[in-house]
Amino acid sequence: MANFSLYKFQIELSDIPRSRYETLEFRAALHPSESLPYFLTRILAYALNFEDDLTFAPTGLHDPDAAAMHILEAHGSYKTLIEIGSPTARKLHKATKLAKSVKVYTYKNPQALMEEIIKEKVHRASEIEIYSLAASFLSELEPHLKLNNRWGLLYNDGTISVQIGESTISGELTSHLLP
Repeated sequence: MANFSLYKFQIELSDIPRSRYETLEFRAALHPSESLPYFLTRILAYALNFEDDLTFAPTGLHDPDAAAMHILEAHGSYKTLIEIGSPTARKLHKATKLAKSVKVYTYKNPQALMEEIIKEKVHRASEIEIYSLAASFLSELEPHLKLNNRWGLLYNDGTISVQIGESTISGELTSHLLP
């Protein structure tokens, strides 16, 4: 069995657009096959979508068909599926049939992802929410990642600011619309 590193997060979240202000405490495993940009994008997406029922994929990254995160409705169907990176058009097609809302957070080229979605005629493609983070923002955040993390995260007007100790790292969260 592959080893993984378990990271602890305490995030003081101030999500201005959603009027969500709270302390998040959770653990997340960094899998051996997972890059740090993917992991950091996954952590930020978790914080920016936090609801009481938001759950990381129970099978981790081992199940290629499972979404990175999901929110279930009371009757067991998917309210939201959240993907990280560059999921395939096939995976997004399936996701849009299963969930009311599908979101993708990427640190890669969002244009390539959008072109694939359009080319493959993904179901409800125009409803998929695609967000991108700049690689420079994530690489600036990487050296601050520790096994035990205490962050202040402020999100407003498309900007994420992460305060870690005396350092503040800011980056844009860009929203992309499909036709």
